Amino acid sequence: MTKSRLVPLLLLSTVMTPGIAQAQDSTTTPETLAAPAETAQDEPEGDAPDVSIPGGAIIVTGRRIVNVERSATEVLSVLSSEDIARTGEGDIAGALGHVTGLSVVGNGYVYVRGLGDRYSLALLNGSPLPSPEPLKRVVPLDLFPTSVVASSMVQKSYSVNFPGEFGGGVINLTTQAVPEESFLKIGGGIGWDSETTNKLSYSYYGSKTDWTGYDNGLRRVPHDMQALFDSNLALNPNSELADDIGSILFTPRNSVIQTIENTQPNFSADLSAGTSFDLGGATLGVIATAGYSNTTQTRQALRQSTQLLSGAYEDRDQDGTTVQSDNRVIVNGLLGLGLEWGENSIRWTNVYIHDTDKYAALASFKQPQQNANWDFMEQSTGWYERQLIDSQFTGEFKPADDTTIDLRAGYANSKRLAPYEIVSRYIRRNTGDGGVGDLFTNALGSGTGSAPTSISFSRLNEDVWSAGADVSHRFSTNWSGTVGYAYQINSRESRQRQFLVIANGDSELIEALGTARLDVLLQTGQWYLDRTGLDYDLQLQDPTAPYANYRARLLNHAFYGKVDGTLADGLTLDAGVRWEWAKEQSLLVPVEGVAESGVTLKNEYFLPAATLTYEIDPEMQIRINGSKTIARPQFRELIFQNFFDPETNRTYQGNPQLIDSQLYNAEARWEWYFNRDEHVSLGGFYKHIKNPIESYLLYSNGYFTRYANAPSADLYGAEVELQKYFDLYNLGSFFETRRIALNANYTYTKSQLNVTADDITNVNGFLSAATNYFVDGAPLTGQSKHIANLQFGLEDTDSLSQQTIMLNYASKRVTSRGVNGTIRQPDIFEHPGFTIDVIVRQGIMIGASELELKFEGRNLTGRAHKEYQSFEDGDVQFNTYALGRVFKASASIKF
Repeated sequence: MTKSRLVPLLLLSTVMTPGIAQAQDSTTTPETLAAPAETAQDEPEGDAPDVSIPGGAIIVTGRRIVNVERSATEVLSVLSSEDIARTGEGDIAGALGHVTGLSVVGNGYVYVRGLGDRYSLALLNGSPLPSPEPLKRVVPLDLFPTSVVASSMVQKSYSVNFPGEFGGGVINLTTQAVPEESFLKIGGGIGWDSETTNKLSYSYYGSKTDWTGYDNGLRRVPHDMQALFDSNLALNPNSELADDIGSILFTPRNSVIQTIENTQPNFSADLSAGTSFDLGGATLGVIATAGYSNTTQTRQALRQSTQLLSGAYEDRDQDGTTVQSDNRVIVNGLLGLGLEWGENSIRWTNVYIHDTDKYAALASFKQPQQNANWDFMEQSTGWYERQLIDSQFTGEFKPADDTTIDLRAGYANSKRLAPYEIVSRYIRRNTGDGGVGDLFTNALGSGTGSAPTSISFSRLNEDVWSAGADVSHRFSTNWSGTVGYAYQINSRESRQRQFLVIANGDSELIEALGTARLDVLLQTGQWYLDRTGLDYDLQLQDPTAPYANYRARLLNHAFYGKVDGTLADGLTLDAGVRWEWAKEQSLLVPVEGVAESGVTLKNEYFLPAATLTYEIDPEMQIRINGSKTIARPQFRELIFQNFFDPETNRTYQGNPQLIDSQLYNAEARWEWYFNRDEHVSLGGFYKHIKNPIESYLLYSNGYFTRYANAPSADLYGAEVELQKYFDLYNLGSFFETRRIALNANYTYTKSQLNVTADDITNVNGFLSAATNYFVDGAPLTGQSKHIANLQFGLEDTDSLSQQTIMLNYASKRVTSRGVNGTIRQPDIFEHPGFTIDVIVRQGIMIGASELELKFEGRNLTGRAHKEYQSFEDGDVQFNTYALGRVFKASASIKF
């Protein structure tokens, strides 16, 4: 490096690397100051992130490596196991929320650079994963406890070795591999939520084994109902079969909400072990983990909505409060085998995750515009069981010095079961006559304002088979190439059957009986009252049968090739193209001879990508990337079928006319790795999206979230990141091995829809003006303009002692478009706001074993979840509730 290139950096390097600057004497020259104590070539062996990349190297812990983020050909961020541990998060979604440009929305969905979950891709060891969520094809990352993840890589600029569904970025989780030494680790923790623990919450009996996350069989679908499902027939509400089924559905175990005066604390336990065996020229490693967590969260949500025809702030069609309790139990396990010999390795990884939510809620509300004096109460109970099983083989072989072969194959299965999901409404008309009009009664849909009691059974099963092969060869000192093939097939089957209980008999009798609690009101004898001469006439109706079942399938073949090498001194190129052919189908399964209907999307794309990297000096470089990628509709979005999500309080309907979105991406980034594990970077990005899929809200006897293709959208922004350590050895003996760790990042993102008066969109077969659904200049759904994270802590470099403060901020983002009607309503926004977390980790040696103590304080600002519509006169709270301050203490010991 010449003196002229170095001199402008001297002052900045003195600020960024004070330890080096203080070590210089008066004879130090600019040339010696420029050379770091450890260059990329001299970087010592140590713990490196264990990263599995399809079509790239599998970097194994302990090898002689350079900084992964610096040496990679693309823009990426890597969270090592130590980075994850520093955040103290229990699941990988929470840990990723501290990465530059990433935010976590809802149940563990990670948004990259403000783009929704449909634009994010999640992989496990380079292989695809199925989602247990009916509305999604991307897996929610809160399913993955940090105990099963060795590292997480987020790649933001596209390269052709990854699938083409790459909008904002790819998140690749890597599980633990061959341990360097035998170990056994046991841990447990207890947590306190200020809004839930030791306070009132709701639940229902369920079964004796619910605390394990597994039902003991009491929620098994009744025999007659299962036979109905298997017959693929609709239920005749006037049949004896309907009475027989209805008479056994509602019991004290599933339909009576109970109060818990003092809710239990959250608690967890985990166990992990590993060892390795020397086989004489090869090393066999075994690693296993198991974990259990039990958490309860109660939310008292203010839920309001405005009247459709006026769309005015003061015209509420519903105004009330919902108290919802979720008892979530997660059981997980991992078993991994690894074999390494020379520069070759094989891994077999098996992951099991079982996640259950036992849900109970009571809602109290009024309908000021329809029945101003009436009080309404709705009770809901549910059991949502999600499961993910993944088994995969990966292999890296080096048959020659210049050739590497990567192979991978995997099978993954996800399930979601939701039996006996019950919703029932009671009304108090406040007549003042002292009769039943002053009591809450359930008229079972027979009177004004009344609603049928509903009971739903849903089941989802999805299989993913995948395989891939990559061959890389170095042709010369400066050039290498890779060719690869990837195969993936997703097969999903889903059933959601909702039954309505309606009373069609004498109104006085219905009113008199309606004061009973639900299990008494719908007990066995009530279904046969007509046979005794009383006109009650209970019916179990089956309105969703014609569109209750669907099958979905995605078949994908991809070939790609790329080269990387040196164009000139300091200038390198990584470029390639991916050809991807895919066939996506979502089909309604026929019921009673109804013809099969659905949609098939068959497309092929050439997806190019190129990255130029210019090395200003060995520690500083500039990257420029350009690419084309796609985003496909998710399975359920292609089916015009109702689905209610209790988490968001929304009912969703699909649109069979959705088409693929195409993205054109550009990015530039400056990076300076001024010391080991220290860097600063500044980047800018731009994306043009053709036919983005956006949601909108519709009112038709209730609110429905639907989907349509907007004409186009643009997104651009900038991000800055700094990671820096400050040694404190000059402050005295206590600080001799201590340092301050600083990690800060900020992302600015701006997006807008492009809609003109001439644009047309297809909504369920009807061509309509796009301006009926979208507003020109409106931001994309889920996009925050500002995201900032700051980690600031004190840590010991010789032993485990960390005290970390984490500050996080995200500005408001659209969750749903405003209701479409004669008067368009404002969009619904969510404002995550500002939060503060504190994590303290301390290691204590007990003989040869280390005991780790950890304390966590989350959401210390007490930031609430706010989801609202803004009118000139004020805000309508669509779904707003307090979030507790969470405190957790845990301990683990490693032998």
